[in-house]
Amino acid sequence: MSRKLFLLSSIMFSAAATISAQVQVHLGVTTAYNATFILDEGLSEAPRYNSKITYNWSPVGFNAGIDFTRKFGLSLESILSKQGQVFEIVDIADNVVGQRNIDLEYINLPLLVRFMNEGNSGVRGNFNVGPQLSILTNASDIIQYSASTQTFAAGSKLPAGSTEVVQHPDGTTTARVPSQSAKELMSKKADSFKNAEFQIAAAFGLDIDITRNMFISVQARGNYSLTDMRNGDVIEDLKQGNSGDVFGKRANLVVGVQGGLHFLFGTTRSFKYKGR
Repeated sequence: MSRKLFLLSSIMFSAAATISAQVQVHLGVTTAYNATFILDEGLSEAPRYNSKITYNWSPVGFNAGIDFTRKFGLSLESILSKQGQVFEIVDIADNVVGQRNIDLEYINLPLLVRFMNEGNSGVRGNFNVGPQLSILTNASDIIQYSASTQTFAAGSKLPAGSTEVVQHPDGTTTARVPSQSAKELMSKKADSFKNAEFQIAAAFGLDIDITRNMFISVQARGNYSLTDMRNGDVIEDLKQGNSGDVFGKRANLVVGVQGGLHFLFGTTRSFKYKGR
């Protein structure tokens, strides 16, 4: 019996020693450049809105990771992410007469599972996926346009002072509207947005060794919100027609490129440095 226990203990100790020899801990700083897409059926189907691809810089982020083996690891990040999208407002002749600007700022906290290729090269591919908590730090939804004739989606509430109102068989309405100076429709200060959102994040890219204990990362990155970014009271008002826009779920889709500089502790990053 004692021999069996000794043998089992030896096997477990050997396995633990093998795993611990492969474990690598790393800390890093990151930055990213992203395109944000506000997915809102009400905005996308409204005839007077034209969405524009809007790019934002996520200036700084921090990364802490642990690679349990050469194939598998975990990372936790904290990223200041600027997001949002511009929607052009057009008249019936498709001339741009104003814009609606949705600006968002989050601290993103993704917890990612890392799958890596096992090669001995100093350049290794990886795929990352996991949940993300996005904490809202600032937000606004501002609209402004000049006096013009615009087409509104079926069910839309016309701006005050609209004239020359014509209803069309497809349910849309054409009206001459007065100019609108910059008006904040929603904001974080007014508690129009949720303070936190649950999202899914994913990335694939490369880790590139530059010294024995330092590497850079380059990734194509994306995250998608699973919940509406607006709070429940705002959603109820929209459903009851108390706003000028047709109600639709509003979610974030962010895609971009992220780069980082990472420092290793306890062991070298790449097996190519063994024996040097």
